[in-house]
Amino acid sequence: MMKRFSIIIISLLFIVSAGAQRTFVVLTGISNYGIENANLGNTTKDVKELKQIFDQQNATVSMLTSSNVTHDNIVNKLKAVVLLATEKDNIIFYFSGHGDTGGFISYGLKMFKYSELIEILSKAKTKNVFCFIDACMSGSVSSLLGSTYSYGSNEAKIVFMMSSRADELSSENSWLGNGYFTNAMAKGLRGKADTDGDKKVTLGELFNYVYKDVTNRTHGAKYQQHPQLIGPKGSFNTVLTSW
Repeated sequence: MMKRFSIIIISLLFIVSAGAQRTFVVLTGISNYGIENANLGNTTKDVKELKQIFDQQNATVSMLTSSNVTHDNIVNKLKAVVLLATEKDNIIFYFSGHGDTGGFISYGLKMFKYSELIEILSKAKTKNVFCFIDACMSGSVSSLLGSTYSYGSNEAKIVFMMSSRADELSSENSWLGNGYFTNAMAKGLRGKADTDGDKKVTLGELFNYVYKDVTNRTHGAKYQQHPQLIGPKGSFNTVLTSW
């Protein structure tokens, strides 16, 4: 009798687990581009710090750094996640490194266009798709987005939180040990963005915190940054972390 009861309990737990919301996270960052004057100081640290945060949230995390952040590797990771994610799940993509108008720079100095990122992620079943890009001119993605932010036949919703406006550079700070944007993002996800005190950090709360932190820290600096949140407002209440 006990054995049969145990089997039933295990079966029920499996069913509940199978229906639970999951978060798939793809973290990418390049410190070493293989070219001395193109290398950065803190981007690999950015990725590792965020991995610790999402690991604590029991997310399924994939991490690529430096020479592994090739165009093809990013494509393969994202396509794999898109296939795995169900309607209930969250997908998070993060990149830290160089950027230019219309995309970010993968290893080998190859442009990964935002249009390609949109094309891949639009095929996800879930409407909870979030991209965080810490790169120069990352706000230029706005030129590709329509007013409905709907892509593909299943109308997947993609939200972009970008480190700077389309005409701004994004900077890292050796004293902070991160890019300004990622430093604020990490602090916010750990709880500092939780303005209502419910022990949860939503996308909207995170952006408000990141925007204030980054604009304050870069005010009067050579390269001022104004983070951008681009996407449907219906996604702003999505919980990213609990603490």
